[in-house]
Amino acid sequence: MLILVIEIIIFLVSCKTERTDNIHFIEREPVIEPDFSGVTIPRNIAPMNFIISEPGVSFFLKITSSNGNRLTIKSKDNVINFPIKSWKKLIATGMPGRIEIEISSYLNDGQVLAYKPFYMNVSAELIDPYLIYRTLYPGYESWGEMKIIQRSISDFKEFSLIENQLLEGNCINCHSFISNKPDKYLIHVRGSKSGTYFIDNDTVIRRELRTKEMPGNAVYPAWHPSGKYVAFSSNMIFSAIHMHSDRNVELYDRYSILIIFDIEKDEISVCGKNYRGEFMETYPVWSQDGKYLYYCRTGQVKPGFDYRQVRYDVVRMPFDEGTGIFGNPEVILNAQAIRKSASFPTISPDGQYLVVTLHDFGTFPNWHREADLYLLSLKDGKIKKMSLNSIETESYNSWSSNGRWLVFSSKRGDGLTSRPYFAYFANADSIGKPFVLPQKDPGFYKRFEKSLNKPEFVTGKIKTVPRKIARTSEKEPVKAVWIEKK
Repeated sequence: MLILVIEIIIFLVSCKTERTDNIHFIEREPVIEPDFSGVTIPRNIAPMNFIISEPGVSFFLKITSSNGNRLTIKSKDNVINFPIKSWKKLIATGMPGRIEIEISSYLNDGQVLAYKPFYMNVSAELIDPYLIYRTLYPGYESWGEMKIIQRSISDFKEFSLIENQLLEGNCINCHSFISNKPDKYLIHVRGSKSGTYFIDNDTVIRRELRTKEMPGNAVYPAWHPSGKYVAFSSNMIFSAIHMHSDRNVELYDRYSILIIFDIEKDEISVCGKNYRGEFMETYPVWSQDGKYLYYCRTGQVKPGFDYRQVRYDVVRMPFDEGTGIFGNPEVILNAQAIRKSASFPTISPDGQYLVVTLHDFGTFPNWHREADLYLLSLKDGKIKKMSLNSIETESYNSWSSNGRWLVFSSKRGDGLTSRPYFAYFANADSIGKPFVLPQKDPGFYKRFEKSLNKPEFVTGKIKTVPRKIARTSEKEPVKAVWIEKK
């Protein structure tokens, strides 16, 4: 740190002797990667390191915070890494603030290019301290080298929750938590160690949830806020691979139902009254009070159907926690009426909004470039396309526990790999410019070939060690029992 201070002092002194006619003022902001200009960030975010994509043999930065703190950085290359202690002082605020960053680049011929300053807005509202996501290659032909990672948002530390090398290379997916809490969650495993692994602090139980009455495995989990139930969909999933450059893979269902699992009784039953299989149902999610189950639904397809004509609406059913009985479903978003299909709904913690991915058809939008996030008001039913979208795919999304931050998967970087992006949510009419999860090396996303998929906020560090999950995989699973409810 002392060396850095000395270098800055020497640099500032040398600047005073330079001719001012060598300075050229550029009437635009500098190009930086990732693009952090104009974003709104929480006051507990990790340093927003970036690369300056402008010519220069060295660069000088003057950073000023509205809280009165200042920082100067001289870089001999175009990579800017903020010292973490200095960064924390810049963003420390008890009220909304702003960081101003001025960049000057020095050329070989002695000329100086001075760019217009850019800004980062600092929100006083915190973001949940950890993000959970899965890393995998962006394809469906292999599930090698898969991990579920917990990453600290306030710094760059990351920890493996589980790696599939510990489970004989099997597929691991569909991590799910109760109301952003880290102590109770589940993970699906497919293959020789198959099962749904329920983790409650230090207790890990491997369960076999599929019964002969179900069309497929239990997937797409949603915890009831009480922790007593988990809703799943049970799907017969098929894939089509074709040569369109913007849509290489298509996953679709031929049959699916919603089921609910009673954890204390190890019992599974169908949700609601879809006994005759009139509808295909998927992507369940509970309201924050547990009184409604939201999900996506379409009519049951028939042999010879065209999956490009299949579109899903958003539906909800009332639920009685005491009896475990559902009421009659109602459509709250008729996506088919606007020739769209709905996937991945989530409910804001205050129960006012639903964010959903809308795309042209089908049930799995991750390879649909047109897939965008929409905001539905649950008070008046109004829906609008969110300002945070790009020309590439947006898909999975998750709310922070205070409802002020959204994280979602986006392929806007290269059109192939998914990355987690954050956006500040003040209200339906005020949503911040999205920014990618910051990395210690700002060139990380150019180099890392895997997707960071299905991001989900949690409010604390998960303490379960991966080896405990691996040891549980050696035990026989507890088998669930199907029951018929009247």
